Amino acid sequence: MVDHAADHAGPLAPLVVVAGPTASGKTALALALAEQFSGEIVSCDSVAVYRGMEIGTAKPTLAERARVPHHLIDVFPPDAPCTAGDYSRLARQAIREISARGSGEPVRDRLPIVCGGTGLYLRALVDGLFPAPPRHEPLRARLRDLAQLRGPAHLHRILARLDPAAAGLIHANDTPKLVRAIEVTLSARQPITRQWQQQPRDPLTGFRILSLCLNPPRAALYDRINRRAARMFNPPTQGGGLVEETARLVTQFGDDCRPLTSLGYAQAAALLRGEVTRDQAIAAAQQGHRNYAKRQLTWFRKDPALHWLPGFGGDQETIEQASALVAHLLGAR
Repeated sequence: MVDHAADHAGPLAPLVVVAGPTASGKTALALALAEQFSGEIVSCDSVAVYRGMEIGTAKPTLAERARVPHHLIDVFPPDAPCTAGDYSRLARQAIREISARGSGEPVRDRLPIVCGGTGLYLRALVDGLFPAPPRHEPLRARLRDLAQLRGPAHLHRILARLDPAAAGLIHANDTPKLVRAIEVTLSARQPITRQWQQQPRDPLTGFRILSLCLNPPRAALYDRINRRAARMFNPPTQGGGLVEETARLVTQFGDDCRPLTSLGYAQAAALLRGEVTRDQAIAAAQQGHRNYAKRQLTWFRKDPALHWLPGFGGDQETIEQASALVAHLLGAR
């Protein structure tokens, strides 16, 4: 992500981004900053945009959403596609509306806070999208057939060879995004991430952006990931967990519903089909989320604009470090 402040003449509004790997505490930090600085949170999660997908996405709870206004959560039904371009358009609209609220005394300006770990959506929001090659339907059909025959992980391995950076942005079981990334790379005979760097885009302007990224100790992060995944399958309270939620979604939208290929839901669906045991499903979900966290960190480390915070988002020291950076951003206007 790049701060495009230099691209805009005139006063710049503040914008905060809270990024980081899965289970690093992004929601906790965003809530703390929003409550301290009169903020509203714009989710940046490629699955949290879908209604009815609560447990597997680890969405902010209803109580947390009541504390601070949230945007871009529960926007689409699971059977309606949401592309990075769709997300960017809606998120930019939300950010500008938040920033425009309370634009005079005695009402304090509202601070938009983008919170999430979907790198592709963050890039689309901040840097804009490049004009991609036209759709190549025969190639797309072959890639979808290959995913059906050998599984989406096979496509992910192909993309990792063609463009490791792009593979770091996309879940290993997100077939539509994998198909599109491979299609664009092969059609242009150039890695899609290199095309992002070289092609003209439509960056977000009018904002001075502070980008924060959580980076807790790896062993502690993996332990939290493992415990959270197990809790999704075996919730401590009544009402059902991820397996029951997935069963409801399958009944309503069918097995081929794209968001159900995302981490956690894919393993729960396999359990429902009798392909794995509950313990195997949990272990696979844990491994998948650990791998995803590693890919997220690899991607974020390539962004020189990020301010790294070496802790979990709910840690008091991390909140204080982030608060000082936000206060400086607001004071620099």
